[in-house]
Amino acid sequence: MTVACAQYGIGEPADFAAFADRVAGQVATAAARGARFVILPEYLALEAAAGLPPAVRGDFAASLAALQPAHQDYLDAMVALARHHRIHLVAGSFLLDVGGGRYRNRSYLIAPDGRTVFQDKLTLTGFEKETGLIEPGDRLKVFETAFGRVAIAICYDIEFPLYARRQVEAGARLLLVPSCTDTEAGANRVRYGCQARAMENQVFVACAVTAGEAAWSPALDTNTGRAAIYTPVDRGFPSDGVQVRADEGPGWAIAEVDLAALDTQRQRGQVGIAADWPAQQRPDLERPIVEAL
Repeated sequence: MTVACAQYGIGEPADFAAFADRVAGQVATAAARGARFVILPEYLALEAAAGLPPAVRGDFAASLAALQPAHQDYLDAMVALARHHRIHLVAGSFLLDVGGGRYRNRSYLIAPDGRTVFQDKLTLTGFEKETGLIEPGDRLKVFETAFGRVAIAICYDIEFPLYARRQVEAGARLLLVPSCTDTEAGANRVRYGCQARAMENQVFVACAVTAGEAAWSPALDTNTGRAAIYTPVDRGFPSDGVQVRADEGPGWAIAEVDLAALDTQRQRGQVGIAADWPAQQRPDLERPIVEAL
């Protein structure tokens, strides 16, 4: 199957309709290139705040509150795209009010028939903690699809090995990573996390990112990173573990992903990292011995 990861250039749409049109145009591009899975980036819904008054869109808390009435419109628009193009769509993420003035960073996965599931971000970055507005999710999920089981890890979550390991142990073969980072260091952390999870679990990891500058937004002001699809590092896969990486600027990382090849690699590869994982969990190795020199 073909997987497309957006390197989505943040713009300044005049209103929600203009935002929805921008997203529709981008998704149509990926679908026209044969994509069956399309991944949009973290914080995508915040672009819809561009049309709000400057005092609102320039204030993170105010922009989140102002976007809440558009949540259903956002979801409806994404469902319509998934149905129209007959794709599985990771609809970026929407910071949803879950009560008490608290928000969850929620990423929806929409099937071609419109069925919708979601994964909330589980671990918060320093920025998210400092806002005092966002709370972590409390469920780790895996989703059954026509192509097999997949899972979502929102940006920072891909940097934590045990989340991905549990998802892979539950059958996920493809990890979908909507991401948004503002520094090269942040982009590299996500990249290294994606590559490490692909290597140690012998699965595919597909990462979408935000791109460009948006001075009007306190959260989307600067965007770095490259959209990419990562693979195991072994026979039958690229020697650097990179199936495809987007060029600089807005665009897409699109490639064919053969989930069946994972079975072959696990059986005939040079190493069996996924199978050997339990070897590091020996009771006699739980506590290091400290020796003096």
